[in-house]
Amino acid sequence: MAKIFCVANQKGGVGKTTTTVNLAAGLAKVGQRVLVVDLDPQGNATMGSGIDKRALALTVYDVLLESATIAEARQRSEKAGYDVLGANRELAGAEVELVELERREQRLKTALAAAAQDYDFVLIDCPPSLSMLTLNGLCSAHGVVVPMQCEYFALEGLTDLVNTIKQIHANLNPDLQIIGLLRVMFDPRITLQQQVSEQLKAHFGEKVFDTVIPRNVRLAEAPSYGLPGVVFDGGSKGAHAFIDFAKEMVKRVGGMR
Repeated sequence: MAKIFCVANQKGGVGKTTTTVNLAAGLAKVGQRVLVVDLDPQGNATMGSGIDKRALALTVYDVLLESATIAEARQRSEKAGYDVLGANRELAGAEVELVELERREQRLKTALAAAAQDYDFVLIDCPPSLSMLTLNGLCSAHGVVVPMQCEYFALEGLTDLVNTIKQIHANLNPDLQIIGLLRVMFDPRITLQQQVSEQLKAHFGEKVFDTVIPRNVRLAEAPSYGLPGVVFDGGSKGAHAFIDFAKEMVKRVGGMR
């Protein structure tokens, strides 16, 4: 059965989508079957996987409204080696439509249950706000991977996210837990980043992943070519870091109950 993880952080611009598509590509490279679910109406994870969001006949929007299954709506990212349940601007309308529906926060969970046998990992790219879409992601997940920059404001945002996860754990999804914090866009030359990194390790201990993703130009360039950085330039520092992270993730998931 697939292990389902949200890549979430209520702060924008911290590299959620970069983390999602590169972790997916890294997992695919180490032999895992992966589905990426794009829950952001901007559709960046879809485009970053080499799939044209404008050309999609079916998206995660149709799956949430139960007019299509994941098996019908998913697309294959041939170059990256994983499947994508894509999103486009249509998804913004789902926010309003879901409010009126029964089991509104459980829609994605139900859909994923039907496809769970097909994958080892499902990675959900969540929007930065705590919306009905993010709630669907968190209600269907076994855990949350939190990408964060080692900066002062990032710590404040993390407190909000931890509180949100605690509430959802208590009321909607008893399986939900923080799997780990991933330090991204890390520059060891900046003293503040090193200090925040040490604070994170002191406070969260083993919840902080050993792998650190460096600030890397090739990772930043890759989306404009419609590829994850791991595929775009497999020799780059960023690609190596994400493959290390994929291996660490497989190991950590193996130790989960």
